[in-house]
Amino acid sequence: MINGTEFEERRGRLLAMMDSNSVMVLFSGVEKISSADETYPFEVNRNFYYLTGIDQPDSALILVNSYGEMKDFLFISPYDERKEKWYGKRLTPEEATKISGIKNVQVIDSLSAKLDEILNPSMYVFGEIKKLYLDLDREIKIGEDTTTLDEKKIAEATYRDVAVSDAYPLITTLRLRKSAREIAELRSAIETTKVGLYSVWSNARPGVHEYELADLFMKVVNDLNGYQGLAFNTIMASGIHATTLHYPKPLGSLSDGDLLLSDLGARNHYYCADVSRTIPVNGKFNELQRTVYEIVLDCNKMIASKAKPGITIASLQKATIDYLATACLAKGFIENKEDISRYYFHGVSHFIGLDTHDPYLSPIRGDYRTIKLEPGMVISDEPGLYMADRGIGIRIEDDLLITNDGCEVLTKNIVKEVEDIENALSSKLR
Repeated sequence: MINGTEFEERRGRLLAMMDSNSVMVLFSGVEKISSADETYPFEVNRNFYYLTGIDQPDSALILVNSYGEMKDFLFISPYDERKEKWYGKRLTPEEATKISGIKNVQVIDSLSAKLDEILNPSMYVFGEIKKLYLDLDREIKIGEDTTTLDEKKIAEATYRDVAVSDAYPLITTLRLRKSAREIAELRSAIETTKVGLYSVWSNARPGVHEYELADLFMKVVNDLNGYQGLAFNTIMASGIHATTLHYPKPLGSLSDGDLLLSDLGARNHYYCADVSRTIPVNGKFNELQRTVYEIVLDCNKMIASKAKPGITIASLQKATIDYLATACLAKGFIENKEDISRYYFHGVSHFIGLDTHDPYLSPIRGDYRTIKLEPGMVISDEPGLYMADRGIGIRIEDDLLITNDGCEVLTKNIVKEVEDIENALSSKLR
């Protein structure tokens, strides 16, 4: 588990990246309404969590870099006996300090006053502040009707001499390279994923519903990780359903002769595993299934052999498209290489960490694809072929840790060779 010392180190690195005479404000987030008076389960803002380890709503962090002075302040909910009777315990200041390493812990109600002390020219308790950083990622809610984008407008109107900048690129740049403790968290999540996936395989047979297997995976994972939940909604897709990338509702039932594609992951202290495997429901690949599967498997191995420092995800994607196109053309599945877009139409890789698709700059724009890989980064390796006209959807996904001279396949102990899968299914992994 990440300790307070590492959170302190992260904040120190971030403070050094900030402009001199600047302040950063980050929020843990609030519960979001799902319908009527019901809320979704709370999910802490990962950038806030990365710097504090605090996992509760209505909390905030201030970092100050002014005239060489570095300060951090944590704001949490005050003790409220009535609320705790309804919603459970919140952290005390002492507990928050132990987790985060931040000694100056105040109640959230004092956040506005503290910010005014820092930004108001009539006070300037840390000297003149010229820049305010806010996390301006999409829709970070900091109140029932307020987002960080709203906070930006308020700050610009209130403190006209202070420039407002986006903290998101600075923090996500730090998040790209994983520490030894972070990698340990990922290994733990992967091991839990392995046990859950093998439980799915033990119960996969004709007639079983996809949702039964998805539910089983969630139960096994929660039993093992102390109810920390899943990295993302499980994709459990059999037959033609496996040709839909993000197959949304696992309502189908498994049939003899079909393949079952599972894309799933456990999480450990929010660090996410992301694994895909494809198996034959009846325990044996037929000739066509095996042919297609081995194309995807060989591509998966090829990507792992190329992933190393200096390489970009964009270059891995180009290699994937070329490999799959050449192999499918040789087997007569397509008439020319450009036709591969019918059967392969997603990226082969993304960063993995506190988010399954760990962000860098703008995930929407795809900036992450051009970042040169460095030791400590963790990426996915997930080629696939989706032949709806043949009822075959196959994806094989591993998690790769970039090392000094290549990569380590963190998911190497989850079998993927044809013979290993068939042997495992024949024994039902008991």
